[in-house]
Amino acid sequence: MTYRSTYQAASITAPAIESHFARLLATALLQGGDNLAPGPSLKVVEAAIDVAFWASLRREEGRSPKISLAYLPPILAGQPLVFEERILLTPYVLTKLAPAVERSGIHLGIWDEGGELYVWGTTRAIPDCCFVLEVTEPGLLVVKHRRINGFGKFINVAVLKGDEIKIIDEQSKSLPDCPAMLTSLLDFNSSAGWNDSVNILVQLAASMRAHGHGGSLLVVPSGSEAWRDSIIHPITYPVTPAFNELKLLMEQEVNERSISLWQEDVNRSVEGIAGLTAVDGATIINDRLELMAFGAKIGLSSNGLPVEQMMVTEPVIGNNAIIIPPSQNGGTRHLSAAQFVHDQRDAIALVSSQDGRFTIFSWSPCDGIVHAHYVDALLL
Repeated sequence: MTYRSTYQAASITAPAIESHFARLLATALLQGGDNLAPGPSLKVVEAAIDVAFWASLRREEGRSPKISLAYLPPILAGQPLVFEERILLTPYVLTKLAPAVERSGIHLGIWDEGGELYVWGTTRAIPDCCFVLEVTEPGLLVVKHRRINGFGKFINVAVLKGDEIKIIDEQSKSLPDCPAMLTSLLDFNSSAGWNDSVNILVQLAASMRAHGHGGSLLVVPSGSEAWRDSIIHPITYPVTPAFNELKLLMEQEVNERSISLWQEDVNRSVEGIAGLTAVDGATIINDRLELMAFGAKIGLSSNGLPVEQMMVTEPVIGNNAIIIPPSQNGGTRHLSAAQFVHDQRDAIALVSSQDGRFTIFSWSPCDGIVHAHYVDALLL
């Protein structure tokens, strides 16, 4: 490919991204996968990132572009919309096409021929292992792909924001005490389907982050009322009986013909519960996905002690764990979540900030400390 990038992060990240997709494709082939997208070459990755970055800084009719690029030939795209003439991939072209494809689920199809990258049309269907590059805001790019089994949120590979580069560390899922939810976000080979409760927590987290108001979601064990000792009573908005729509959806038997409608029902239910987290206070669900309350205020339990320190990590290459006082980790919402997990060690807390930062709080038995996992790079 003759394209020469001028965005330095493109050339820095391209080798790691190319290697990730090579491993992904090899794993899928070993598992007998078919209809797989081809892996992108180093030059394809570099060129696509460079063009997308410069396009992200442009504006069309006062709006910044939001674009999703998918690297695949039209023949692998199901029923694509194919242009009569392919168009050379440039920042100008992406800016002009962006208004037509900014809705969720629509990708611009790109492919390389004769050493150049071209836009060939649009598609809603992409195969497993397909290289996807999203422009989410000016200067912010996310490289991702579908899970091998095609279910759930896409797996993020890298996040680039200007000169800030985050390459996701796949090995973080192997660390002791890694929460199941974090493992699901990291593991491209996860067998979890849409009807897996851990995967639903991932969807809830993504929806919480998307509404932009900030919020807290406490996930407590079913069959136990111990969590009530860490909540100030009376609870502002208790739910009686527990709202079990998501639980019932998870218990449904779904076949291939009905799965689309079922997924729509799940999405609506997820968005409804995630929307409650925008209300001041914490939303509480149990591990069976039953909604117990929202607008709840967290307090010190009757036999608890104030949390004094916590461990902070982010699952990106080069990150090291640090120990800090909870007061250095955001405002009241984060402090109260750390206190809740410190007192209720079989629970987890999901906290979204208005600025997009997202944290999973869990108790680490190995280290005997509250562990704050920064995961916003996985939820973009």
